[in-house]
Amino acid sequence: MTARKGQIAWATLLLAILATVPIWMPSLYYVNIASQILFWAIFALGLNVLVGYGGLVSLGHAGLFGFSGYTAALLLAAGYGHAVAIPAAVLGAVAMSALFAVLALRSTGIAFLMITLALGQILWGIAYRWASLTQGDNGVNVSGRPAPFGIDLTEPRAFYVAVYVILILCLVSMLAFVRSPFGASLRGTRDQPRRMRALGFNVWLIRFVAFLFSGFWTAIAGLLFLYYNQFISPQVMALQTSAEALLMVISGGTATLAGPVVGAAIVVIMKNVVSAYVERWNMVLGLIFVLIISFMPEGLVPGTARLWRAARARLRAGRASAELNAAGEGGR
Repeated sequence: MTARKGQIAWATLLLAILATVPIWMPSLYYVNIASQILFWAIFALGLNVLVGYGGLVSLGHAGLFGFSGYTAALLLAAGYGHAVAIPAAVLGAVAMSALFAVLALRSTGIAFLMITLALGQILWGIAYRWASLTQGDNGVNVSGRPAPFGIDLTEPRAFYVAVYVILILCLVSMLAFVRSPFGASLRGTRDQPRRMRALGFNVWLIRFVAFLFSGFWTAIAGLLFLYYNQFISPQVMALQTSAEALLMVISGGTATLAGPVVGAAIVVIMKNVVSAYVERWNMVLGLIFVLIISFMPEGLVPGTARLWRAARARLRAGRASAELNAAGEGGR
């Protein structure tokens, strides 16, 4: 119970700091960087549903991410409003997630990874080659952002607040998902699929629903990416995007809620801030990843918590030893 209270306290502190970013952040450039961290964190959280809780490593989620953005961008370019483009993009991406799931869930392990990789590359190829629709490498431009409740999201701080609210909704839904019986059954399919089948659970259906849930939040992240950049191109759907999202999940810590957020912060800061000072920032990012895997194989967030608990245990043991020694000397 104490450990859980500590986790809640740290999570509350982190969310409070993120909520005040528009106030203390020195420039709009860094507010924009913070917005990127948040919507990439949503993407990583969506992927973490499969990787962390389902034990299914996907390298095709960039296809779903880009599919959502492209659907909204093409509808907006065709003259439809945000009220049509946004739900259509989400529903389309969820439907595409269902197709991915039907094809990929025929197997697990490396075969599942390769199938999702192939499906993601197919969507990338369509976006790249179908130039009459997607404009190919030129991409699709979007003018303007939605104005929910009359709030103008063209201002960076307002857009950050909107993304922050969506992140909170994402985390709340993830927390409810993790603590629900369905979340427990998904973890069961990850750890003991044969035993779950023997107990009468439909393992395939559980993974299918998890894939849809993952695809939903991936679609939301894709929309936020589109509105942030007001542009989308086939590069968004490339293998590199899926690999970076997977890196966010693994480096921060799978099967955790804070891990993907921390992992997203590391990758985005390396790409946008450190790269301005270090030419070979990719090498630095790779080195960081190797160090995390070597010394904290469970991820940065669980690894840090483990080291913190070990340090506290040693400190308590040292105090107890000192008190015993003091008591023994006093008895003499």
